[in-house]
Amino acid sequence: METITKKLQRIQQNIPDYVSLVAVSKTKPNEAIIEAYEAGQRIFGENKVQELTQKYNDLPKDIEWHFIGHLQTNKVKYIAPFVSLVHTVDSIKLLKTIDKEAAKNKRIVSCLLQFFIADEESKFGLNMKEADTLLQSEEYRKLQHVRITGVMGMATFTSDEQKITREFQTLKRNFDELKKRYFSDNDSFKEISMGMSNDYLLAIAQGSTMIRIGSTIFGEREYH
Repeated sequence: METITKKLQRIQQNIPDYVSLVAVSKTKPNEAIIEAYEAGQRIFGENKVQELTQKYNDLPKDIEWHFIGHLQTNKVKYIAPFVSLVHTVDSIKLLKTIDKEAAKNKRIVSCLLQFFIADEESKFGLNMKEADTLLQSEEYRKLQHVRITGVMGMATFTSDEQKITREFQTLKRNFDELKKRYFSDNDSFKEISMGMSNDYLLAIAQGSTMIRIGSTIFGEREYH
């Protein structure tokens, strides 16, 4: 059986230097994360607040933890002290909560605006009009402890590569539009988080700067 180290190395050889790899470690035991860590991986993604908090407490402190799941406002306080990047901001309400909890911890928390680019009802995210409303709002302008550093989206789970490519192109267009309108002189607005185990090469071809890969590194998810 191929080791986690070998799988990581293979992915790293496949991706350009400017693309960050988020190892999606949700449901995986600490031992698997440590193996990836010892192979040089430092960015890990989790989608459950309780699991993320536990792993943060248990594992090396130079790990950069990304939150990649749907985040409820009442859970933000648990991850605000340490989370590096929240990929899934889809409302001003959530952004304000992150800002408030980050302020309590004397931090600025980086966030991505999540866009709905798929045709699956189970996915979350903004459309362009909602993103404009958020970024033009007085509420947003008052925030001092969040930094929007880019966008995130999930393509439809399908084997139709043309469809996936079109959805990734939509996210790239959204990023370009936001950059032009709101972040033209802001160097930190640079991330396009798109692409997972089954479609990350398509995502990179369409401009992804950050891929979220779980099963290709760790094997299939383990549910307890």
